[in-house]
Formats: sequence, C-alpha cells, structure tokens
Amino acid sequence: MSTLTLPPSPALLSRSGWTAWLACLVLLCGLAPLLNLWVPAASAWHLSDFAVALVGKILCYALCALAMDLIWGYTGILSLGHGLFFALGGYVMGMYLMRQIGLDGNYKSPLPDFMVFLDWKTLPWHWTLSDNLWATLILVPLVPALVALVFGFFAFRSRIKGVYFSIITQALTFAAMLLFFRNETGFGGNNGFTDFKRFAGIPIATPSMRMTLFVITALVLLCSFLLARWVVRSKFGRVLQAIRDAESRLMFSGYSPLGYKLAIWTLSAVLCGIAGALYVMQVGIINPSEMSPANSIEIAVWTAVGGRATLIGPIVGAFLVNGAKSWLTVAYPEFWLYFLGALFIGVTLYLPQGVVGLLQTRKRGAV
Repeated sequence: MSTLTLPPSPALLSRSGWTAWLACLVLLCGLAPLLNLWVPAASAWHLSDFAVALVGKILCYALCALAMDLIWGYTGILSLGHGLFFALGGYVMGMYLMRQIGLDGNYKSPLPDFMVFLDWKTLPWHWTLSDNLWATLILVPLVPALVALVFGFFAFRSRIKGVYFSIITQALTFAAMLLFFRNETGFGGNNGFTDFKRFAGIPIATPSMRMTLFVITALVLLCSFLLARWVVRSKFGRVLQAIRDAESRLMFSGYSPLGYKLAIWTLSAVLCGIAGALYVMQVGIINPSEMSPANSIEIAVWTAVGGRATLIGPIVGAFLVNGAKSWLTVAYPEFWLYFLGALFIGVTLYLPQGVVGLLQTRKRGAV
C-alpha cells in the first residue's frame, strides 16, 4: 500500500536570508548604539543624534509599508486609509505620555495643558485608562484592530472592491482627521499632543532612552518581518494570494474570502498602530495631520517603489523615499511633491514590480 507523502514545509528564510536578517539585527541593535553612545562626537565614525532620530522614524514608516504589503501586495486590496491606524496607535501612546507629564506642565495641573486652557474640569471618559502603562500597551494594538475589524466586516461583507474600497478608506481617514481637529473631542485639536517628558517614569529625551526606543523599533520591525514571512508562506497566505489573483474562482472552490480578508486587514492595522506608537515616542508629537489622505498615499508609494508582494521591498522603498524626502525638503523644498508624483508615475509605468522586484527578475534571468 502506497503512502501519501506531503511536500515539506518551505523554510521561513533561506540561508542567505537568515544571514541578511542577522546582519540587520547586529547593525541596528548592536553597532548603531555603539557608534552613537560610545564613539566620541568628534570621530568620523560617530552616529549623530539627528541620524538616530531620522532612521528611527523611517523604521516606523517601514513597519507601515510592511503592513501595507500584506493587504495590498499579497491580498490585492489597496488601502488609502492606513494613516488612520498609524495615528490611532500614536494617539493612544500620546495620551499616556501626556498623563506622564503630571504637574510639570505650564499650568501645574494634573490635567493636560490643552484641557486647562479650554477650561475643562475633569478628564473625558476615553482618558480613563490613559495613566496605566499596561492598559496603554494593550490599547495601542487593540484600538486600531477594533476600528479595522468593524469597518472591514461591513466593507468586505458588502463585497466592496477595487477603487471603490480605496476611496472609502480614504474617506474614512479624512473623516477621522476632521473629528480629531475638533477641540471638544478631547484630543488636543489641531495642535495634538506634544511636550512629552517621561515614559514609565524615565525621561524620554535622554540619549540612552532615545537609543533604547530606536533598538525597540528595530526589533519590532525585524520580528514583524518574520511574522509576515510566516503568514504569507503558510496555507493562510496562499489563500490570500488566491484572493488577489482569482477571488471568484476561490469562492467556487468552497472558500469564503470574508474571514481571510478580515484577518489580514486587522493584522495590517495592528502593525500600523504599533508603528504609530513607536513613532510618537521618538518624534515627540502627534496631531491630526498624521491622518491626512496624503500620508496614507505615501505609504502606498513606499510599497510600490520597493516592490509589492516581496515584504523586503516595501521596507527598502520606505528608506529610499524618505531618505530622498529628507534631503529634498532641505535642498529643494518646493520640488518635493513634484518628485514624489513623478516617482510614483515612473514606477507604475516602468517598474511595476518595484526596485526589489526588478532585482529579483534580473537575478532569475542571470541564472
């Protein structure tokens, strides 16, 4: 009697992939702190505080691009509202950091300064757990997950697809931006939250704390990459790619796409929320402008430039685009938006697979 032999499960990463992953781990979590904290500022090998802040911010953006790749690159659903989930995570963390200011604010009040200025007497109900670190760490992924779950359930159940889904997600984040701009909502209005002083009782502006947050962000990104890699190489991930390529045929085969779409949509929102929380602690400010439709479009641009359905491509794209943005906004600030638009059009027309996709195609052709 012959036995059925199942094919072996594919490895999470190849040997060269693990080597590159470990190299990034050593570079970001070992070498970067050494060059910043221990090498003298006068040395050519010193990593400046500005560089730490810039790379830390881009690491947060890269996590958003990775989240976008899961939903767009592997599931075929273009979201133009992921800036909302990024901002929600940032606001949850910002509320905790505002409570950590305590009596050190300008008005020497336990209430945040903007509430004292608006003559508020007590905290609104949604600030109830904002002074608890553990509750904050739970709410950072939970709040974006709940918003994504509710929105996604109704959108996917209604079978809204393509450009219509993209427009609705953009409308959602724009509506949320207008809501957060209102002073009566208790989120600081157009100024948002800033002037953070401590995290868990530790001063947040010290070089050691800044580097600690940098390392945590790098670890979260590297671990999220492994998680995303595991998801897309699993049976669940193969179903996602089938939804992207032929959803009607998948439904004919007996699969219901709703649960799969909802799960990956929620996971993508959670990753963006975590990125937003890490971003706020390093940048030191969060306001409704983070929900602007332009920010969500930029996340899609990073993913397209790096290469969809590659996981590593969106990370590369986030570094390329934001590195160029950092330079151009200083050297030629009036041309930055033109460059961004030309870049997106050029990639769409001539590099549909992105930078990493092009390199992979050339490598296969050489072999």
